[in-house]
Amino acid sequence: MAERLPSVWLTGQQQSRAQRRGRYLPESMAHPGKMLPAIAARAIATYTEPGDLVCDPMCGIGTTLVEAAHLGRYGVGVEFEQRWAELAAANLALASAQGAPGSGQVWCADARDLPAPLPDSHLGQVSLVLTSPPYGPSTHGHARSPGPRRGKVGKINNRYATTPGQRSNLADRTPDELAEGFTRILTGARALLRPGGHAVITARPYRHAGELVDIPGMVITAGQQAGLELVDRCVALIAGLRDGVLITRGSFFQLHNIRQAHAAGDLHWLIGHEDAIVLRNSRVDINAPALTSTVAAPLPGLEVRRAA
Repeated sequence: MAERLPSVWLTGQQQSRAQRRGRYLPESMAHPGKMLPAIAARAIATYTEPGDLVCDPMCGIGTTLVEAAHLGRYGVGVEFEQRWAELAAANLALASAQGAPGSGQVWCADARDLPAPLPDSHLGQVSLVLTSPPYGPSTHGHARSPGPRRGKVGKINNRYATTPGQRSNLADRTPDELAEGFTRILTGARALLRPGGHAVITARPYRHAGELVDIPGMVITAGQQAGLELVDRCVALIAGLRDGVLITRGSFFQLHNIRQAHAAGDLHWLIGHEDAIVLRNSRVDINAPALTSTVAAPLPGLEVRRAA
């Protein structure tokens, strides 16, 4: 395994758009909440070996799977929305075309149902679960204007879809419902982890109705309730570091909200990092299947597979 990283990860040296340019399809930028590719790559390089199986239960555009493929790992992703599942598969196909030594597969399913949507052959085989909970429209999206000096600046790409007749996306639920759903996801994901395998969850706090919502604390509690052990809490920078000075990369709305808060005498601060919460599956299940080599039996295909 690669040498353990220090607790501060320099993962924001490039802007997110620059990190994805040429490596992901352009339409990937429309996803409301995307993990920085550099964060995914650092976690995968630290907690897995080439040929290992990596799982993202809320894979979105497939950032975890793409970075895993480029590092010679094999990824399996679960994505609730068909649109993003198809895009994740397309990004995996792009990685393959670019010569990535690994591969991956995407399942269109609800991560709250894990491990059921995935084949039984994945149980106890995953070396790393890597994902991030959704935060909702207050932190997602991009600022756009109708044109020069025309109209009010608005927000786009800041909401997930709600599939008619199905449970709505966790991003649209209350903080308490998000906590309950994420606990279910980690409980199901633990069944996929091998003994000693890790789960790395990136999270940051956000404000809801003026109150700070402690998403990192929620993630830690959810992980412990799922039977995982907290082993580290790292700082994954989403800001650049130049000559000892942080170069912030806040969105238009984040900067606007902070200026308004300061003007009202309420000292908010611009977040320059995400917590990378590292959990470990320390329990050994005597009924778990024996570990197999993902190199000897690589995951088949890049197509989207819908859970039954």
